[in-house]
Amino acid sequence: MQLYPAIDMKGGKCVRLTQGLFDQVKVYSDTPAEMARLWAGQGASFLHIVDLDGALAGHSVNEEAIRAIIRSVTVPVQLGGGIRSVEAVDYMLKLGIFRCIIGTRAVERPEFIKELIQQFGPERIVVGVDARDGMVAVEGWEKTSSLKALDLCLLMKEYGVEHIVYTDISRDGTLTGPNVTYTRELTDKTGLDVIASGGMSCMEDLVRLQEAGIKGAIIGKALYEEKISLPAAVAMFEAGK
Repeated sequence: MQLYPAIDMKGGKCVRLTQGLFDQVKVYSDTPAEMARLWAGQGASFLHIVDLDGALAGHSVNEEAIRAIIRSVTVPVQLGGGIRSVEAVDYMLKLGIFRCIIGTRAVERPEFIKELIQQFGPERIVVGVDARDGMVAVEGWEKTSSLKALDLCLLMKEYGVEHIVYTDISRDGTLTGPNVTYTRELTDKTGLDVIASGGMSCMEDLVRLQEAGIKGAIIGKALYEEKISLPAAVAMFEAGK
């Protein structure tokens, strides 16, 4: 199972939100690149970074911090938040981002994802499916759509998508455990690489995800609050992958 230490950026700082609420923010570092070096130094083989300001603004806001992260580590990085055009994807990939995560635009104009897959390939494009009670949320989680998460995933599969980041917003940043049941349902019914996000709190959570056949897990607050040891998790879940 691939592990993805998370670095969420707001105002150029490394933060964590609770349930996606922008007024529930805790700053963990003034320098996101330092956190990137820390996680890479502890064995991370992939990083997950989010431009929270970009998700609201609809365009990249924390580019300086993104550039600093790319310069600081050699492991691949996936980025989400405000990437809503072909030009933005092309720019970020040329900057050194390995995968771009598309959320809002996948809901607003699903055909856009098909265009991206055709131009950049399925390894470089990830669809972010963020949901409340199974319904997809967009624009930095500020709005809830009428689209079911499973329906969106199935449509994305038709368009050639291979990787999905599924976030249960109600659990994100709460340390209450991931939504294993629904993440497994998405995995089983789509056959996609569904990466679980939201609520990771302990090693047992990761065990449950792996046993459910889930291919990836994003770990945020649990690392920053030292509930999960990254070196131990890497040794347990990425050995021999």
